[in-house]
Amino acid sequence: MKSLFDSVSHDCSKIVTQSYSTSFSLATKMLSRSIRQDIYNIYGFVRFADEIVDTFHEYNKEQLFNNFIEDLEDALVNKISLNPILNSFQHTFHNYNIDKKLVDAFLKSMRLDLRKQNYLTNQEFRDYIYGSADVVGLMCLKVFVQGDDIKYEELKNCAMSLGSAFQKINFLRDLKVDFENLNRTYFPNTNLSALDEDSKQRIINDIEIDFSNGLNGIHKLPVEAKFGVFMAYRYYYQLLKKIKKTPALKIKNSRIRVTDYKKVELLTRSYVKYQLNLI
Repeated sequence: MKSLFDSVSHDCSKIVTQSYSTSFSLATKMLSRSIRQDIYNIYGFVRFADEIVDTFHEYNKEQLFNNFIEDLEDALVNKISLNPILNSFQHTFHNYNIDKKLVDAFLKSMRLDLRKQNYLTNQEFRDYIYGSADVVGLMCLKVFVQGDDIKYEELKNCAMSLGSAFQKINFLRDLKVDFENLNRTYFPNTNLSALDEDSKQRIINDIEIDFSNGLNGIHKLPVEAKFGVFMAYRYYYQLLKKIKKTPALKIKNSRIRVTDYKKVELLTRSYVKYQLNLI
């Protein structure tokens, strides 16, 4: 029976989420059970695509990526895949009628990571952010609003802003790996080899605008999604606070982290705010 295979596939996506991101996994656990698995399914899909372009240096990454896309296309058409991650993703894709254009935009940005190393203009940067982060937020939003198109359109811009904020913080957090190991520079008109405080502050100001718009959307989310998304927001905002306090040059030479103790503290305080209806 395919139901057993689907169950195994869902378990695989959950394991991928728990293995690759303790923070995202924690936030996902705060979602309602009715939508939690679908967020695991989306994360598993985007994580595997990202893993191909960022990690598998000893292999033909372009061929692996092409194979992954071919398998995805087959999965979306046939509504089954022997790749359990793609099988679980196609289930969520069809169940919530996710726009294929969002998936294509994501894959376009991931493909850029195979070859492109520098983003020289603001438009190039915005296009990459849209494909690598904003559309992932929109896929998740489809699940959060449980397919309600009116609510989706209302919160669309807020979800994109939150996705952008998370991605830009990831860029700052992973500056050392991206710059030294992968030879990538995402921020345009910024000398990462000698990152100064003014450049750092410009990036932070941009992120704070995204965060403000994203938080407005969190307030309007359905109850099934609100606490989990707020938890992710609090985690990333804590990362931003640490980045603010870290000298610009030090950011390039270290990876900013939130301790497990601080994550528990954030969870506790976030839950209190949620229970008091402060979000």
